[in-house]
Amino acid sequence: MAKTAILSDIHGNLEALEAVLHDAAGKSVTRFWCLGDIVGYGPNPNECLDICCDFELCILGNHENGVLFPTEGFNSQAERSMEWTRRQILNSPPARRDQRWSFLNRLPRVVQREGLMFVHGSPVGPMSDYVFPEDISNLRRLERLFCLVPRICFQGHTHIPGVFTTDARFLTPTDLSDGFGLGEHKLMVNVGSVGQPRDGDPRASYLIMDEDWFEFHRVAYNVETTIEKVTAIPELGPYLANRLKQAK
Repeated sequence: MAKTAILSDIHGNLEALEAVLHDAAGKSVTRFWCLGDIVGYGPNPNECLDICCDFELCILGNHENGVLFPTEGFNSQAERSMEWTRRQILNSPPARRDQRWSFLNRLPRVVQREGLMFVHGSPVGPMSDYVFPEDISNLRRLERLFCLVPRICFQGHTHIPGVFTTDARFLTPTDLSDGFGLGEHKLMVNVGSVGQPRDGDPRASYLIMDEDWFEFHRVAYNVETTIEKVTAIPELGPYLANRLKQAK
């Protein structure tokens, strides 16, 4: 199996995405898989879509779905962001617009291959269900989630990287600083967020898979450049800009 980068929640952050791609290339990664939310919150949705459309695998995130099919259920900041993002895509030159829109419409909610499951949210709610670290205290919920996991489930959505185990543990990247292998038990692996981490570390997060061995990676990027871009767009604004630095 080719060395693979698994990433999620880019959220229109071109600087973070480019930093991750550069870091992964330096680690001999040749294949890229994305678990959704390429767009939303960030200032460069079109550029990020154009990069990700060349990835081998991409999953539909709730922000892509919100751009395609405007629905209720998002907070006001997220709704403004998605409306702005939709306009950026639809106002593209016709050929680019059609390519980007077609790419979004083709994104699957779930992909399974060779015992691996790929979703944005969770095995129960592939697009929008959150699995937070504190969910390890809810054993019935964990049991329900793991019943749907074939072997290992890769997910994003919470922007908090780590590994959920069947014996109700949540292992952080610090706990797994030397990497981890796939053993006898099922796992749910949150790869964290490229463009908007929320675990207190503003560096972009992603995962590298090499056969049955996995490693979390963090990559610094020019966050001030992204903050300036976000601040300059009224529909995005200072709250989202500050969140990039605070990583919360």
